[in-house]
Amino acid sequence: MATIGVTRGLGDHDLKVHDSNIYIKPFLSSAPEVRVYDLSRYEHGADDVLILATDGLWDVLSNEEVAEAITQFLPNCDPDDPHRYTLAAQDLVMRARGVLKDRGWRISNDRLGSGDDISVYVIPLIHGNKLS
Repeated sequence: MATIGVTRGLGDHDLKVHDSNIYIKPFLSSAPEVRVYDLSRYEHGADDVLILATDGLWDVLSNEEVAEAITQFLPNCDPDDPHRYTLAAQDLVMRARGVLKDRGWRISNDRLGSGDDISVYVIPLIHGNKLS
């Protein structure tokens, strides 16, 4: 319905079907979930990361699948490569999109790949060590 971006970005609380009291997207919330993580309380290594991604990733991959993919990917990269986190994010995007087969885009176990926009950030936590 070409409204979801505005709904999430600005919070269209009153988005209703024209001339009715029916809410179009009652399952969306404009209120973000916020968690505070004190970086200075822990010592982080080069492979300790935070994954920030849109639902295009999370709709098709579980937290466990993403964690497993990252723990397999990062150790195979040069720790001094400034692009390793970008490459890890690209790997997650490709895992969520899948490969084109005769029945559409497929991921592992022949599940459907994501048909949604997929944006992924892999954020290294090691820089939090400098906060101490």
